[in-house]
Amino acid sequence: MASAKTARSRGTPVKENGIKLEEGLNVFKSDKFDSQGYVQSRCSLNEKEIRQLCSYLLDLKRASAEEMRRSVYANYTAFIRTSKEISDLEGELSSIRNLLSTQAALIHGLAEGVNIGSLSVSESSTANGVLISEDKEPSDLEKWLVEFPDLLDVLLAERRVDEALDALDEGERVAAEAKQLKLLDPALLMPLQNSIVERRQRLADQLAEAACQPSTRGGELRAAISALKRLGDGPRAHSFCSNAHFQRYQYNMQSLRPSSTSYGGAYTAALSQMVFSAIAQAASDSSAIFGKETDYTSELVMWAIKQTEAFALLIKRHALASSAAAGGLRAAAECVQIALGHCSLLEARGLALCPVLLKLFRPSVEQALEANLKKRIEESTAALAAADDWVLTYAPTATRQPGRPSSTSLNTTAFQHKLTSSAHRFNLMVQDFFEDVGPLLSMQLGGQTLEGLLQVFNSYVNMLIKALPGSMEEEANFEGSGNKIVRIAENEAQQIALLANASLLADELLPRAAMKLSPLNQAAYRDDLRRRSSDRQNRHPEQREWKRRLASSVDRLKDSFCRQHALDLIFTEDGDSHLSADMYINMDGNVDEVEWFPSLIFQELFVKLNRMASIAAEMFVGRERFATLLLMRLTETVILWLSEDQSFWDDIEDGPRPLGPLGLQQFYLDMKFVICFASQGRYLSRNLNRVVNEIISKAMTAFSATGMDPNSVLPEDDWFNDMCQDAIERLSGRPKAANGDRDLNSPTASVSAQSISSVRSHGSS
Repeated sequence: MASAKTARSRGTPVKENGIKLEEGLNVFKSDKFDSQGYVQSRCSLNEKEIRQLCSYLLDLKRASAEEMRRSVYANYTAFIRTSKEISDLEGELSSIRNLLSTQAALIHGLAEGVNIGSLSVSESSTANGVLISEDKEPSDLEKWLVEFPDLLDVLLAERRVDEALDALDEGERVAAEAKQLKLLDPALLMPLQNSIVERRQRLADQLAEAACQPSTRGGELRAAISALKRLGDGPRAHSFCSNAHFQRYQYNMQSLRPSSTSYGGAYTAALSQMVFSAIAQAASDSSAIFGKETDYTSELVMWAIKQTEAFALLIKRHALASSAAAGGLRAAAECVQIALGHCSLLEARGLALCPVLLKLFRPSVEQALEANLKKRIEESTAALAAADDWVLTYAPTATRQPGRPSSTSLNTTAFQHKLTSSAHRFNLMVQDFFEDVGPLLSMQLGGQTLEGLLQVFNSYVNMLIKALPGSMEEEANFEGSGNKIVRIAENEAQQIALLANASLLADELLPRAAMKLSPLNQAAYRDDLRRRSSDRQNRHPEQREWKRRLASSVDRLKDSFCRQHALDLIFTEDGDSHLSADMYINMDGNVDEVEWFPSLIFQELFVKLNRMASIAAEMFVGRERFATLLLMRLTETVILWLSEDQSFWDDIEDGPRPLGPLGLQQFYLDMKFVICFASQGRYLSRNLNRVVNEIISKAMTAFSATGMDPNSVLPEDDWFNDMCQDAIERLSGRPKAANGDRDLNSPTASVSAQSISSVRSHGSS
């Protein structure tokens, strides 16, 4: 259609399109048409792409089915209401049709009765409203007409319902035959029809009265409803059936009195038993009496939904409200599970009412979820952080709360890692939290749960940042940390312990706990390990994004840690800088002989990094990559500050005194020293290597501006390498190694040496 529209918009005749289409179809008309070859020529997908296409189509199928289900459910109420209105309208039309037939018969009888009225009244006698001639023997039909009303009255008085129904059916049959075969005069037929209508109404009233009595139960109730339906009043009969079960469980509920001290789970179980048993019995009675007639089935569904909504409101008011407000997620989850367990039993009877309950319970469960995260996990962890000594220990042996089931996998995980006391508490409460949330997977709270936990983790990271000494106020007052008091981590070991807390939680413990939200952990998947492995690789994008945001939060702590230590190295307590341009510019004005050794600030950087590497090696067992990235980040922070310090470069490039040969040589030695110890420590990043090369190039360009060639004043690279290695050995306290004993196999050593040599050879260009 789109191509046709395009053709019309461009003015191309439709006939031309038809000709092109016919030409395109000629290939299929050929006797030599090869279907397999045609498909292969048109299909260029490989096996992997076909698998991806199949997976994509299956996702579309699932999404389409879910959308159709939501659409049907969203419009189901309107559909049922319309169907009921149509049914009522059909009943009214039937009543009008019967009334018109009765009126027509009456008029016809009056017209025919004119001849009868001319006869002498004295020659006939009246019995039960039926005119019987006195001068001839009454027929059997006329005798039956006289006895029939009395028979019905006796049956109704004795409440012999089945016999009364049979008698009414017989009366209607006789009346229909008499009318069709004209066996009776209209004057005799009319009283018979009126008698049938009158007794039918009396029987219907008797049955309705019986169905409304609370004492009418079981078979007696079903018999009354079935008889009422047989009388032709099906909608009324079905309403009585539903109302009878409603009145019964309302009466039983009078003995159920919830109180503030009662257990919410017990109340939920008792009320669920009453309500859903009544709905199940009503469904059974409806199926037995009315079968699978659409109108009655729809009315039953609407009635069941109404009762379920009323039940949910009672549970929310008397059980969920208090639990949700107090953050009692486990209690709220238990109430929801009990209700869903009873409700799901109705699915065997064709009543899927669980979506109704889930929709009504969701706000209360969300409130309990948020309160549990904020009031329980966040506040409890904050209170413990105020007294945390920031020393890594194994998890205590008896930390689970009483009454909570112990998880073998959880305890095994807890004893494998060291955390500080506040992090242990945080991890334990998160594990318990996911145990509580697990039963609520059907409510599709996974995304909200992960988001809430991320916010709580961010709040904990904010407290860890506040624990860093000298952290800036604008960094510490994050949303969620408020004015909470946090114990300061005074030494480097305690400060690295802060990073150990955050990294272990974000990288391993929290993602492992969050896996409980995935259907992979349900029993249906445990036996199929191959499918489990495949699904784990195709994990939902939101969980991958969640892990990325956890890592981003840890990066904030890492940045604050590195910034603080970098500033401690660069500045004194009085605010003076240890890294200024004067320390290089003034070297050429000094007449004393220069002792070539890296500058003091870079010596301190090396010592600090070595000390931290030793501490991190003990704290990050099995997670050495994080320790390496931490040292890499700290080194980059110092060098980036030097690269971006505009006052330093203003003095170097445009200062009153230029950078001399000795100053350039010392600066080159310092940068070479950074590359050398970072390379040997295996935390030399590409970014650090690039920034150092840019700094060296910048310094050599400034030196070239004085008219001198930097390569003419700088020693060979071997001299710098020897000086750097000697400095590393002296600062490390190791004896000087022979040239052959150096670590020449470092993965970045050769790259860094070549890069600096390249910068040096092109620095003056």
